[in-house]
Formats: sequence, structure tokens, C-alpha cells
Amino acid sequence: MVTVSTLPSAEDPARTARLRDALLAAAFTADGLLDLLGASAYAALARSETVPALRATRGDGPLETLVRLFLLQRPVEYARAEAALPVEECLADGWLVRDGSKVRASVDVRPYGGPEGQDWWIVSDLGCAVGGAGGIASGSAGPAGVDRSELVLGVGGASTTLAGITVRTPVDSALDLGTGSGIQALHAAQHAGRVTATDLNPRALHIARLTLALSGARASDLRRGSLFEPVAGERYDLIVSNPPFVISPGARLTYRDGGMGGDDLCRELVRRSAGHLNDGGYCQLLANWLHLDEQDWRERLASWVPAGCDAWIVQREVQDVAQYAELWLRDAGDHRTTPEEYAARYDAWLEEFEARGAKSVGFGWITLRKSGADRPSVTVEEWPHPVEQPLGEHIRSHFERQDFLRAHDDAALLGTRFRLADEVVQEQVGLPGAEDPEHVVLRQGRGMRRATKVDTVGAGFAGVCDGTLSAGRIVDAIAQLLGEDPVLLRDRTPESIRLLVEQGFLTPVGD
Repeated sequence: MVTVSTLPSAEDPARTARLRDALLAAAFTADGLLDLLGASAYAALARSETVPALRATRGDGPLETLVRLFLLQRPVEYARAEAALPVEECLADGWLVRDGSKVRASVDVRPYGGPEGQDWWIVSDLGCAVGGAGGIASGSAGPAGVDRSELVLGVGGASTTLAGITVRTPVDSALDLGTGSGIQALHAAQHAGRVTATDLNPRALHIARLTLALSGARASDLRRGSLFEPVAGERYDLIVSNPPFVISPGARLTYRDGGMGGDDLCRELVRRSAGHLNDGGYCQLLANWLHLDEQDWRERLASWVPAGCDAWIVQREVQDVAQYAELWLRDAGDHRTTPEEYAARYDAWLEEFEARGAKSVGFGWITLRKSGADRPSVTVEEWPHPVEQPLGEHIRSHFERQDFLRAHDDAALLGTRFRLADEVVQEQVGLPGAEDPEHVVLRQGRGMRRATKVDTVGAGFAGVCDGTLSAGRIVDAIAQLLGEDPVLLRDRTPESIRLLVEQGFLTPVGD
């Protein structure tokens, strides 16, 4: 049975606003936490390690009280809570519950900084602010009477990654599919005219409503259901999803295991998204995918992309099946069971992978754009290197560059003016004292932070691109400088220009 009655209420906007004002007055914000705890304890808290934060909150000020209540889930004396919060209203609305002469929190409330400096708060179940259901065993006992499969997580690395890669151009409509605690809906509310958020778990929908209300965001249209069922026949300008992508031998935790075999859930999301996108709309999600013995993973993921959609799929990490099983067994707290139970569950995971012919599992991002192109651009690549978040604007620019390249043949390309992207540097690699470098590398300082080898012509071409001269005139000048045939150089240079444009080193500024 799904338990929602144990959760707070935000039905009275005035009382919710007073609670929010109290949190702000106490500096219970992302910046306030960092100032109070210091970098080390703050980082430890993000890893669900509470001891450093407990040591840092031994004072009796309002901020220490709120950290103990909402983040460390420790009861505090009524009088101490009263100095920081409208206690009676919090008790009436269920944010706090009595514990003898003390009060304690009913949910985790975690400060979260918005992209433009907003002070937001993410609500989640006790013990689930970071990590999985296994985190409950390390501290709080979790909400009484709530089945582990219904637990709602708060802010984690996946949540912030998806928020960072999402294209943030203003849109009329956005869909947060599998909203959980409402983090993506909260972000979308800042740039979408209307936001619909769905989840199979009604407890998640209630908690998402709390997150939005406490953060002062516009309410979303919250609907219960699986995948696209709650929005049948509807289309959106933006779809975001941090789905239950874990590939497991059985769906035990709603927030994590999607209930489909293998990576079918992620594949279905990708394939069905086109039917719910407006022209030019984006679908962005995180996913796990199998690496099978008999098929290249790039070809396999490219086959997921629906017709009429451009796609950019980036694999950020790969784990062998044993590593993957161990990660999610710990997430579920199975490492705290008996050795026999743990071994049996571990064996079930390996049996699942063996039956599917899987040798490893990839994790990454998938972005689709409904371009309607006859020749869609589908890029599937591995990029495990550091990137600069947020990446939303870089991802939008990637798809704009695909439109440009699709519309320009070689002659049109040579007639275009280009500008070298910001913070691109040139590195020359070779033996010390050598007259010429072995090769030249262009390296980005922003976005994906790519590096690519170029020859002398490519390096010279990129260095001159300031938007003033057309590509053809620059190539002709380089041919004259190097004593090469300008016709031959014009024939072979467009391929290199296309690569530099595709990877974001060059930006077209006009035809």
C-alpha cells in the first residue's frame, strides 16, 4: 500500500511561505551550509557521511538547529526549534512531529542552489537525500511504515548531471517524466510556460509538490502513471527524464528499477519520445545500456533513435558486469544482509547478464531533437573526460551546427565566414629542439573540452578565423603562403572544416 498520509502538506500557501521565510532568515541555503560546515564537512554530507556535520553543528543557533533537524535527522528541543521555525504551523502541516519534549523532521529538506543564484529546497524521504535506499541503514531508520520500494530520493549526481545538460531556451511546454522529488520540474518551471510532471509512485508526486511549493516555484501539472501513459496524445517542446534506468534481475525499488528487462525501458523512452515532441523539441535523459558480445554498442544505440530525430549520445562511463552488480547491491543495502543473501542476489545479477550476453554496462546522456530531417545527424561517442557544466547551451549549439552542416555543401562551406570558439588554445607536440612539431593539437577550454589533431593547414586556418574572411579566401591565402595548388587545397580542406565545426572549434557567422 502506498503511504502518502505520513508526508507534510503544503496546501496553505501562506504557511508554506512563512516556513520558507524562516529557512531564509536562518541562512538555511546552499551558501549558508557551506559557510557553517566548511568545505570538508559539506562534501562529506553530500556523500551521506554525517559525523563532520554533527561536529560542526554543536552550537545552538537557528542554522545549526535546522541542519540537525532536516539534514541530520536528529530530534531537537521544542524551544530550540521554536527559535528557528514557526513550530506549531510546522507541526500542524506535518513538517515536524513531536518526540516527547522534542520535535523531529518528517522529511529531509535539503538546500539547493538554482542556476541563477536562487535559493531552493529539495524534499525527500528521511535517509534518502543522497544515494539509494541502502543509505537508510547508515543513519536514520527511514519513514515509519513506508515500503522501501516507495522511497523518494533527493539530490544526487544523476539529478545534477541531467539539470546541467538540459537545454534551457524558453519553451511553451515541458515534461518531466519520472519526476521523483521534483528537481527537474523545478528547473523547468524557470523557462517553460507550463510543466507536466509524471511518476508511477504517488508518494513521489506528493514530494515533488512539496519541493515546488517550498521553493516558491509555480505548481506543475502532476500526473500518475508509467512512461508516456499519463500524457497520451500530448506533445511538448522539452522532455527530460532521469528514469529508473538500473539494469537488474528484478524490479525491487521503484525509483531505480524500471520493471523491464535489460535496458528496454531506456530504449522505449527514446523510441517513443518522438511521438510526444513538437517540431524542434528536445528529449534529454540519462540512461544505462548493455554492451553485448555480438554487437557494437554504438550501432545498437543508434538503432534506438526514431526517424526524423537528430541525436547526440555520449557514453561517460563503462563498468564490467561484476562492478555494476556490486554498485547497485550496495545502493539497495544488500551488503548489510547475511552473506548467504548477498551471494544469492549477486549471483542473480550475474545470471541475468550472462543470459543476455552482456559483458559490461555503459552510462551516459541521450539527447534527441525532432528535426524532421531526411538525413538525421546521429552522433554516438565515448567521452569519459572532464567537461564543464552546465552544458545545455553547448548541446543546443551542437544541434544548430548539425543543421548548418546539413544545409551547406563544400562550395557553400568555403563561402562561409567562421569564428574560432572562445578559449581554444593550440599545443605543439614534439621532441625538444626539433625544428617542427610532430603534430599540432587544438584544445577547448570550455564545454566538452575536446582536443583534436590538426595539420599545418588546419592550425593556420583556425588561427585566422575571426569572422572577417570567408573560408575559401583563407584557404587561398594559405595555399599561396605554402606554395600549394589552391584548387587541390580547396578540394581537401572542407572535410577538415566540417570536423572542426561539428566538434565546436569553429562557429559559422554568416554566408
